[in-house]
Amino acid sequence: MDQNILTGNIPTSFSNLYSLTLLNLSHNSFSGRLPDYLNDLKLLNKIDLSYNNFQGEIPKASIFDNATVVSLDGNPGLCGGTMDLHMPSCPTVSRRATIISYLIKILIPIFGFMSLLLLVYFLVLEKKTSRRAHQSQLSFGEHFEKVTYNDLAQATRDFSESNLIGKGSYGTVYSGKLKESKTEVAVKVFDLEMQGAERSFLAECEALRSIQHRNLLPIITACSTVDTAGNVFKALIYELMPNGNLDKWIHHKGDEAVPKRRLSLTQRIAVVVSVADALDYLHHDCGRPTVHCDLKPSNILLDDDMNALLADFGIARLYADPQLTFAGSISSIGIKGTIGYIPPEYGGGGHVSTSGDVYSFGIVLLEILTGKRPTDPMFTGGLDIISFVENSFPDQIFQVIDPHLVEDRQKINQPNEVANNEMYQCLVALLQVALSCTRSLPSERSNMKQVASKLQAIKAAQLGGKSK
Repeated sequence: MDQNILTGNIPTSFSNLYSLTLLNLSHNSFSGRLPDYLNDLKLLNKIDLSYNNFQGEIPKASIFDNATVVSLDGNPGLCGGTMDLHMPSCPTVSRRATIISYLIKILIPIFGFMSLLLLVYFLVLEKKTSRRAHQSQLSFGEHFEKVTYNDLAQATRDFSESNLIGKGSYGTVYSGKLKESKTEVAVKVFDLEMQGAERSFLAECEALRSIQHRNLLPIITACSTVDTAGNVFKALIYELMPNGNLDKWIHHKGDEAVPKRRLSLTQRIAVVVSVADALDYLHHDCGRPTVHCDLKPSNILLDDDMNALLADFGIARLYADPQLTFAGSISSIGIKGTIGYIPPEYGGGGHVSTSGDVYSFGIVLLEILTGKRPTDPMFTGGLDIISFVENSFPDQIFQVIDPHLVEDRQKINQPNEVANNEMYQCLVALLQVALSCTRSLPSERSNMKQVASKLQAIKAAQLGGKSK
């Protein structure tokens, strides 16, 4: 079989040629290692593999040990064997080098695979962060003003303490002035390290994007980006309400620069009518009923003309079914509110419903009329703001009414008996509405449409009485 231009390895089928005595494969193009099975051919006494392309170490303790019967010339890739074969020595590989080589062959694919996984993970994370960073702003549409982190930093003097106007559950509010539009704004910066802060941002964006009412604080725009340190930054930008929030007007401290005057009964009625109208809209007229979930005086803002606007939809809940009633409420898991204003059923693991907002509104109405917070230290031993009023209702209500209201009424140039009678009738009607909102059982409370209608009637009667 010599000189036939044969290629490849020596066929394994040769291992079955037990009667073979002579094997001549010289002057071909065979390659690969010399097969060990040639040792099993016991009758083989001469082998000529010269002038091929065999490689590797010559098998030991075999027919190749006898140089007189073996010809391997012309195979530069062969090494080792007996000295009589005159082949170069094979390079020695230490055990350590062998182990290292083996480990490299194993670890390189593993590291390559892990690197690929890390690359995919970071790409997905970057895409997810980028999507979140722009999701809220994009959802508002093109008609909302675009602002950057630098715009807000400049407007608030780098979010300085001197511009701080309030702190909430999920962030901080700063006053500022946008350079381009010259608009006075309130910038609500979310603390994203707080659990639920990002969800609060998205909830408020969704609520404010889809609802509009004259007594709901309008949003100017939203900013979702990264700050100068590369951290995710989220903020909502509102028009600044120059008269602050209702809490500061009800619980005025002498050392505060503003407000410098107190709310009259007429102004207090106007405030509660506005808030009731806003809640009526949220519960009954905005498509999907929306539950505010955190109604309190500090979330009621006052504009230049002392008109009330309801703010802070950070934990608002939107119903999926516009036909839902109290029986079809949604879960309150993870719900947050403010102590003193949270309805009792929420604390007992109940469900969020529009009736919960009605209860909170009733507490706010009691606070506006009595001048006392529901968390006042006097409310202990089973006494709360509700029972405090109920104990004096209706005959002794002047014992629980904010004394500043009585003082203001006595200054009016009318006979005290007439003035007090008009005021008494008005306050009884208002307290009656408040108490109807704060029943223990949600099913026994009025709804906000009923409440708004009653308050509108009280406002009309009170204004009519003043014109007499």
